[in-house]
Amino acid sequence: MTLLRTIALTLLCGLFSGHSIFSQAETEVYLFDLDWQEGLPTLTNPKNISNNGGYDNQPSFYDDDTVLFASTRAGQTDIRRFDIEEGSISSWVTDTPTGSEYSPLKIPGKEAVSAIRLDLDGLQRLYQYDIKTGTSEPLLDLKVGYHVWFNDHIIVSSVLVGDRMDLVVSNLKDGSNRTYQKNVGRSLHKIPDTDLISYISKEHDRWQIKSLDPVSGATKKITDTYDNAEDMCWLSDGTILMGAGKSIVRYNPKTDVQWERLIYFHQEEINNISRMTTNPASNRLAFVAETSPRHIVQKQLDAYNARDIDGFLATYSEDIELYDYPNELFMQGKEQMRKRYAAFFEKTPDLHCEIKKRIVIGNKVIDEEHIMANGAKFSTVAIYEVENGKIAKVTFLR
Repeated sequence: MTLLRTIALTLLCGLFSGHSIFSQAETEVYLFDLDWQEGLPTLTNPKNISNNGGYDNQPSFYDDDTVLFASTRAGQTDIRRFDIEEGSISSWVTDTPTGSEYSPLKIPGKEAVSAIRLDLDGLQRLYQYDIKTGTSEPLLDLKVGYHVWFNDHIIVSSVLVGDRMDLVVSNLKDGSNRTYQKNVGRSLHKIPDTDLISYISKEHDRWQIKSLDPVSGATKKITDTYDNAEDMCWLSDGTILMGAGKSIVRYNPKTDVQWERLIYFHQEEINNISRMTTNPASNRLAFVAETSPRHIVQKQLDAYNARDIDGFLATYSEDIELYDYPNELFMQGKEQMRKRYAAFFEKTPDLHCEIKKRIVIGNKVIDEEHIMANGAKFSTVAIYEVENGKIAKVTFLR
């Protein structure tokens, strides 16, 4: 999108009605071999195991050689299975036309997985799925956001309550649900060599990693998170890894006094690392990364040239801000964009934007754009800023 596109739009059409749409950030799931060198974990043999346009997220290991994750196909999100040793092939565990599944985990002692299902009518519940047939049955009558299995009948969950999540321990044998803390995060893990679960406490401005004994309900602070990061995982020696932008940081509560950077990814396609997990043998690591800002900006350009209003808006954040250089705000929010662009796309059959030069610096994409609209030609420079997988700000230079 360009400033001259906006000028042409303003001249050719006024404000038109529309509706807002919801879409998820484009993400990919990456798999690494995990080893130790000189007492430090090292990552090698990187592989994009999702390689799918759209939303791929929430990986977990079914066993040492199998990864489960949520993946988008045909407008819905299903559970995908990736077999590492079987020629790196993938298959689908679920296919639910009436809803989508998220956050798959192996159920202890069963050939089955649990996953959050969000139905088209808005109902959100935790289900059990047979790993071979995909047949399902409900597990909990709670609005579970995220979960982890403590044993074969006790589940620790982050349950949605209003605009927050609460930490709930559910016993499938006696049907009890006990809340132990309000306002927690999504990262829930078993702590190695203990009978404890770790969770992220958000009750203070500075988030904390805490432990929970699901039997007694006792909680204890382990450490502060790194810069209020959301996602973590444990290694077998007790080291905690957290995603921090393009970096992974480490901290061992037994030996370390502060967080240290383990690795920085210079690759353009790895951004905002999240949803980390290791296999039972602790020799593989998977995480989620947002696609490159270049890819997101190119996707909006392709939708612009195709005059696809939904595809175009799907690349923008809900509260997108458009500026004339240096800081004059002239449009805010996807609703305003839809009102202006829907009719413009319909009335401009020759609309086309060509990129003459593109520079990518961090989360910023700078495009020199040449545009044709209704026989007129325009040129401008657009600076796109991408946050959380969406274009959050655009600044135009005449």
